[in-house]
Amino acid sequence: MERVIQGEIIIPGVSSGVALASTEPLSFWGGYDQTTGEIIDRRHPLSGEIGANRVLVLPYTRGSSTTTAILLESVRAGVAPAALLTDRADVFLALASVVAEEMYDGSFPMVALSRDDFESIRTGDVISIEESGLVRVTSS
Repeated sequence: MERVIQGEIIIPGVSSGVALASTEPLSFWGGYDQTTGEIIDRRHPLSGEIGANRVLVLPYTRGSSTTTAILLESVRAGVAPAALLTDRADVFLALASVVAEEMYDGSFPMVALSRDDFESIRTGDVISIEESGLVRVTSS
């Protein structure tokens, strides 16, 4: 079954992939391996999962501005998420995409969803994001 959600565009773009979802925020500093895309925070529910080329569904980041550096390096290494879905604008996540576009000619879209829509997405759902911020979710 496909659901269609209109999100708020934070960083425009088109992308698709399989969702990796959590309602827990993630600290990318010490939580995301910038060379492999693995979530390495052993206390996080997604620990051991690979975020590379997936649609990462996180409410926001925990911690400092180093999130931007970690995501930027993951773009350079080819292990960044395909897109980010959040329940609010997160400046550190957005900044990584903007800088990656400037430095590496590659970025990832970011769309904020209502809390209810955000919480309805599950790991394994197939996500398609359109330039307009329209998010298509096919349940796994």
